[in-house]
Amino acid sequence: MNSAEPLPLVVIEPTRGLAALRLGELWAYRELLYFLVWRDVKVRYKQTALGAAWAILQPLMTVAVFTVFFGRLAGIASDGLPYPLFSYAGLLVWTFFAQGLSQSSNSVVGSAQLITKVYFPRLVIPIAAVLSGLVDLAVALPVLAAMLWYYGIWPSLAVLTVPLLALLALVAATGVGLWLSALNVEYRDVRHVVPFLVQLWLFVTPVIYPASTLAPRLQRLGLPPWLWGINPMTGVVEGFRWAMLDAPTSPGSLIAASTVTSLALLISGVYYFRRVERSFADVV
Repeated sequence: MNSAEPLPLVVIEPTRGLAALRLGELWAYRELLYFLVWRDVKVRYKQTALGAAWAILQPLMTVAVFTVFFGRLAGIASDGLPYPLFSYAGLLVWTFFAQGLSQSSNSVVGSAQLITKVYFPRLVIPIAAVLSGLVDLAVALPVLAAMLWYYGIWPSLAVLTVPLLALLALVAATGVGLWLSALNVEYRDVRHVVPFLVQLWLFVTPVIYPASTLAPRLQRLGLPPWLWGINPMTGVVEGFRWAMLDAPTSPGSLIAASTVTSLALLISGVYYFRRVERSFADVV
């Protein structure tokens, strides 16, 4: 071949429509996703004396505080369930969601050196930050099983829906995380807003109290009870309690509403993230 022969001209143009999402790249870079997940897990517990035990201690200590102040002193109802068990079941999935928001919101900015040196789908970074929280969730689940045994409560066949509810929490955390991580690149105020957002979100989610306490108030206002499910974590928390603790009321309408909201957050988050990611290397 003649070395003087000109090389073919390749023109790269921005894609349009659904092709712009290039979701197939996530599968092509699945090994990178795997390594980023374990990197986040290792960094979280690096040089800690207790390691992954913090995934158990954090919700347990929070449950102890909630039980004293809300269960005993404030006398908040718990749908006939022991308050420590009631609050711990809610805190498990809530902690996963809250950590997903906190970790993913700063994930792109924290990976600035990687982004500016090599190409890979940037979606991998916030998704890996959320997925790493599944390790903590898996570590803390046996404690819930031990508490169920202690209180003599056994889940029904509804326990088979737990993986689907965990997937719903994953979808919600990923959707919000994509929005926050992309916005944080352009507006660094986001990292200061996220802790405040997580605190507020906790109190509008039925973690400390059951959803049954708010339903009558919504009905008196002429609003359907499922409206509370617009908060994506309402259906997840109530559904998780129903599945694990054999709660008397099925939160089907709340789960349905939360599913719609979570999918809307995920789809819009992916679109927004893909639209602005081309400028990450310049801004971050």
